[in-house]
Amino acid sequence: MTLITTIKSNSALKNVAHRMLFAKNEIRPRWWVRKFVNPFYHQRGKNTKIFKYARLDLIPSKAFTIGHDSVVEDFTLLNNGLGALHIGNHVFLGASNVVIGPVTIEDHVMTAQNVVISGLNHGFDNVQTAFRYQPCTTNEIIIGEGSWIGANAVITAGVRVGKFSVIAAGSVVTKNVDDYTIVAGNPAKVLKQFNHKSGEWEKVG
Repeated sequence: MTLITTIKSNSALKNVAHRMLFAKNEIRPRWWVRKFVNPFYHQRGKNTKIFKYARLDLIPSKAFTIGHDSVVEDFTLLNNGLGALHIGNHVFLGASNVVIGPVTIEDHVMTAQNVVISGLNHGFDNVQTAFRYQPCTTNEIIIGEGSWIGANAVITAGVRVGKFSVIAAGSVVTKNVDDYTIVAGNPAKVLKQFNHKSGEWEKVG
């Protein structure tokens, strides 16, 4: 049994570990965790640039990987507190994105500004308890290779965006998107798909 497994199985140890990782009412790990612990558990590829003002709410007990030659711009939040976060090679995450695991972003994905990709949902079944205190559920999001996510788009838990697809600005994506597909709107609907025979994007419907 690993140390992490032992801590998770013992509520008293779990509470102690939580106090060591986080200050009261904080979701961001303490500075010493970010600086001296995470580097031993998380993987970061060569030539990857995470800008100074990006916020990394990352804990060592959950996976975080980012490949080579990727960029995370200022004011973007990366959080693996409730699920693993995997970012591929040559990925560009624009300013002020929010990425909350479990999320996998494959190679060569590009996002614009203010994109939200969240693999968690807050519980709301018990109306006698404020929603912020109810258990969260998670469902992995996968963003396929080469996709482009427009500004202010929202990708909800459990969605898979196919490779080389386009999510138009302002879209709210609640269902899976096929490969080579353009979607737009709230909720997002299919506008075009790429026809490999004609070599063109063609309207759907």
